[in-house]
Amino acid sequence: MIIGTRFRVPSKEDAKHITQFLNDGKPVIGIRTSTHAFKWLDDRSFGGKISFKDFGPKVMGEGWVSHHGDHKKQGARGVIESGNANHPILRGVEDVFGPSDVYGVKRLTEEDTVLLRGQVTENLNPDSKPVAAKNNPMQALAWLHPYTSPNGSKGVTLCTTMGASVDLVSEDLRRLLVNGVYHLTGLEVPSHADVAYVDPFYPSFYGFLKNKKDYWKEQDMQPADYGLGEVPTAEDPSGTPNWPFRPLYKK
Repeated sequence: MIIGTRFRVPSKEDAKHITQFLNDGKPVIGIRTSTHAFKWLDDRSFGGKISFKDFGPKVMGEGWVSHHGDHKKQGARGVIESGNANHPILRGVEDVFGPSDVYGVKRLTEEDTVLLRGQVTENLNPDSKPVAAKNNPMQALAWLHPYTSPNGSKGVTLCTTMGASVDLVSEDLRRLLVNGVYHLTGLEVPSHADVAYVDPFYPSFYGFLKNKKDYWKEQDMQPADYGLGEVPTAEDPSGTPNWPFRPLYKK
């Protein structure tokens, strides 16, 4: 299961599918806001043992903590955790950078395997320098977390607090995720996985649309818009910072 939702509220019927998946001990990959994937409702849970609020801490290894970096102003550079540099998921992974900021992380334990640390950078330029005051210590950016399902089964999650659409311009971030799929499904991880775009990729920037709450509803984007051979596009939200390090769609 690859999940990147933010404060969603699945119906009780839909939640049963997630509960069954976890109870089967199947692997999970969570990106960015998966640490707070579901709205914090006291009466809603997966199998009665993992509340919507618990999903982040218990399945991802971390819930919502904070924006450790300055949102929309400071970037995130992935720094390989030296003690785990030879982990298969890191094969071919050398240069990870994203314009989304580093999240605060505080709940990881010795059972978790940190793969990348998040170095806060001065700005959104991939060549920008680190911010000393924000990087001692550096927050975990990608890790493996062993989870216990509602029925007591064991599974493993790969979680990264990167994963905004513009972060995926980073080839090595894509490689980290693809490597994770190989590793978590018991396959040999390639030395240098092919992560080239299948179709052109024109990511829009992240942001809160306080003055235009119906923005995405008006876009009316459907699953079919993302099929092979399709090239979905959307304008950047208002207040988007200038970030010229991606392909730009031009009509």
